[in-house]
Amino acid sequence: EPLTYDISRRPSNSVEEEPKRNKNKLVSLPSLQAIKQEASQFKMLTVSVKWQKKVFEGIEIDVSLPPYVFKAQLYDLTGVPPERQKIMVKGGLLKDDADWSSIGVKDGQKLMMMGTADEVVKAPEKAIVFAEDLPEEEQATNLGYSAGLVNLGNTCYMNSTVQCLKSVPELKSALSNYSLAGRSNDVDQTSHMLTVATRELFGDLDRSVNAVSPTQFWMVLRKKFPQFSQLQNGMHMQQDAEECWTQLLYTLSQSLKAPTSSEDSDAVKALFGVNLRSRVHCQESGEESSETESVYSLKCHISHEVNHLHEGLKHGLKGELEKTSPALGRTAVYLKESLIDSLPRYLTVQFVRFFWKRETNQKAKILRKVDYPLELDIYDLCSEELRKKLEAPRQKLRDEEGKKLGLQTKSSSKDGDVKMTDAEAPSNESGESSTAAQQEGASSSEKGTHMTGIYDLVSVLTHKGRSADSGHYVAWVKQESGKWIQYDDSYPSVQREEDITKLSGGGDWHMAYIIMYKARFVSM
Repeated sequence: EPLTYDISRRPSNSVEEEPKRNKNKLVSLPSLQAIKQEASQFKMLTVSVKWQKKVFEGIEIDVSLPPYVFKAQLYDLTGVPPERQKIMVKGGLLKDDADWSSIGVKDGQKLMMMGTADEVVKAPEKAIVFAEDLPEEEQATNLGYSAGLVNLGNTCYMNSTVQCLKSVPELKSALSNYSLAGRSNDVDQTSHMLTVATRELFGDLDRSVNAVSPTQFWMVLRKKFPQFSQLQNGMHMQQDAEECWTQLLYTLSQSLKAPTSSEDSDAVKALFGVNLRSRVHCQESGEESSETESVYSLKCHISHEVNHLHEGLKHGLKGELEKTSPALGRTAVYLKESLIDSLPRYLTVQFVRFFWKRETNQKAKILRKVDYPLELDIYDLCSEELRKKLEAPRQKLRDEEGKKLGLQTKSSSKDGDVKMTDAEAPSNESGESSTAAQQEGASSSEKGTHMTGIYDLVSVLTHKGRSADSGHYVAWVKQESGKWIQYDDSYPSVQREEDITKLSGGGDWHMAYIIMYKARFVSM
């Protein structure tokens, strides 16, 4: 019979008192046999399991849990999924929902298991390295574009200029080969220092993922050109980016020129130089003369008649000048009309947006919208001689594009080359003009490649504001991958190509001030 006891006989010094409702009442407790039976259900068994040639000792089984929990334990040890495990017990195979009490597994028993393990995933031969764990130089390479430049106080004009020029790989290569020993004799010390500072800054930008401070470059730039040191209210003034671009490029043209006096030794001129042949005519006297000049950029003049870059370039190649007329014996007005006589690898165009406004005594800005294309063809701006040189490469380019579209091309030689006439073929005779010689040098990046007169847009320097000496300058640069990056001082950001041509003006948004195109070549 169940054990009973009278709770009213508890010692008087008991700390815990029973509730009043249980006072003087007998409580029934479970029998000793029931307690032993219940305890047996929570007993932990320790067994060993043999699988293939391995024996796993000391595996505990919680008999209060179904067998599939035990199978999960074995999966962790052997890699054999539960559905493929065959465990031999009394009466057959161990089932997932079997009752341990009916199986008869005893403490210390050795069980046998069969089954095929899953294939073990091999560790990678080369450890996985996260991008943030790479050296900073490798991070910059994987990023696909270089770092930004810290604004040192109204230095966005300088930062945007550096980012655009840095996008020219041939210029970076020329700078990397520059040394004091190989410099031209007419290069002064400050020009040498600025050239070295440019080389070092380009290298820092390529090696870094964080914004680079151009402190050393800025110090040398101001030493070479004191106008960039102007102060206003104790702070350095904003400057004209076009002036910074021109002065820096001129300095590099002097420094990167080889000690020899040959034209081919001028790396900057070969990259950016444009030869112009001009006809100068005086309407009063009928005098006429021709002259040539070399410039590093073309001007896009903006008027109420100009809506497109091509129209502005035509206006920029025509103009008036005053000079003394020998026939009249006084100053007269001459008309000057220019044509391009040699092409650069990189064509730079400046939108003439700023002019001096006497009323406000500062540079005012022309906000008129002037569209520019991603692909520029300047064939009709070239001289007759240059056009003849471009005809064969242009035909070859049209043929190649036609083949891509599945169109029938003009007849050519069996090997696909377009034959050049005697007038188009390069001459090696000593009587060859210097202009033609420079054209041949500029028209070939490598042996057998020729310019076509067609250029692709690679960088845009924009200005936002109403005056050249205020506002904000930003660089937009096309990477080798075709991706466009906006360099807003310290902050580079990816941009869509369709947004680049929207920087054409017409409001207070960023508008193109200097743009740079890269020549398109064909193999001949």
